[in-house]
Amino acid sequence: MHLDRGVCINLTLVRLTEKIVALALDGKKAVVEEVAQYAAKAHSAVAAEYRGLTVSELTEMRVVAKQTGVYLRVVKNSLAKRAVAGTAFECMQDKMAGPLILAFSMEDPGSAGRLINDFAKTNDKLIAKIVSIDGQAYDGAELARLASLPTRDQGISLIMALMLAPVEKLARTLLALKESRGEGEEVATESAEEAVVEAESATAE
Repeated sequence: MHLDRGVCINLTLVRLTEKIVALALDGKKAVVEEVAQYAAKAHSAVAAEYRGLTVSELTEMRVVAKQTGVYLRVVKNSLAKRAVAGTAFECMQDKMAGPLILAFSMEDPGSAGRLINDFAKTNDKLIAKIVSIDGQAYDGAELARLASLPTRDQGISLIMALMLAPVEKLARTLLALKESRGEGEEVATESAEEAVVEAESATAE
C-alpha cells in the first residue's frame, strides 16, 4: 500500500505534535512536583506580582534567594494551585491571580518575607499579593510583619539567652552575697566568677 506524499506529511505532523504535547505535559508535571516538594517543607510563603521586572532584576532576586534559604519560582497559577494542594499553603489557591512569583522560606519563617520586602523597597513593580504562614493566607499588606520575624540565628540566640538567664542570675546572686559578707570562702568566690564568665561566653556565642 502506498501513501501519497501529502498523507505522509500529515501523519508526520500528527506524530510530532503528539510528542510535543507529551513533552509539555511531562514538563508541567515536573514543575508541579518540584514546587510541591519545597512547599511541603517550607515555613512560610509569599506570592508577589512581578509584571514589569527585567530579566536582570529577576536574576538578582534568584541569587539573593539562594543565599538566604528561599526557594523562588515563577509558576503559572494553574500549576501553582496543584503544587500547593495538600500542603500548609493550600489556603493560597483561591487568592492566586495574575502573573505571580512564589517565594518559600526554607530556613526560617521570615526569609521569604524579607526577600520580597527588601526588593520591593527599590522596585515598585514587585507587589506582594499573598502572605501565608501556619496554614493561613493573608493579604500582601502583611508582608512587613512576616519580614520582621527573627532569623534562624536570632532565634537560636534568643533561646540561648532564655536558657542561660537563670544561670547568670544565680552567679550574680552569689557574687552579691560574697560582697555583702566581705571576704567569704575563696572556693565559693571562684565558682561564682567562673559561672559568670561561662554564662557570658555562652551568650556571646
